[in-house]
Amino acid sequence: MSTLNALQVAIEVAQRQRDGARQALLDLQRIVQAGQAQLDQLRQYAQETEQRWGMRAGAAVQPEVMHHHYQFMARLEHTMGLQADIVQAQGQRVAQARQVLMQAELRVQSLQKVLQRKQQEQALAQQRREQKQTDERASLRLVSPYSTSRTSPLGQEV
Repeated sequence: MSTLNALQVAIEVAQRQRDGARQALLDLQRIVQAGQAQLDQLRQYAQETEQRWGMRAGAAVQPEVMHHHYQFMARLEHTMGLQADIVQAQGQRVAQARQVLMQAELRVQSLQKVLQRKQQEQALAQQRREQKQTDERASLRLVSPYSTSRTSPLGQEV
């Protein structure tokens, strides 16, 4: 029985680890979604800014203003690149967390199979013991005090 108890404890520990891995994966997925949303906002803002400046194509703009605009757009592009790198790195962390979760799931399942096999072995052993006892009782009934051969108290047949 102690082996079964040890296996059950191991399964509980493995399940807690699996649940922790699942929660870590969910947290990382939320972070990736938030990072992607932020990147999408930056891209949308860059498009809107370019569209606003595109409407002024015919208008006369001072060179300093154009310089500031190009500088601003370069910084915005740089920021979008950084954000894209962050989202990609977080995506790799999600893939790693998914792998950890898969390994934890496999560990729980394998421990559960071992426990099930041990329980089946114990049930089979118990069934064999009961069958042996039944067979012994049956054989004792066949050799009863009412059998045809009798012995005297001295051990001789009468």
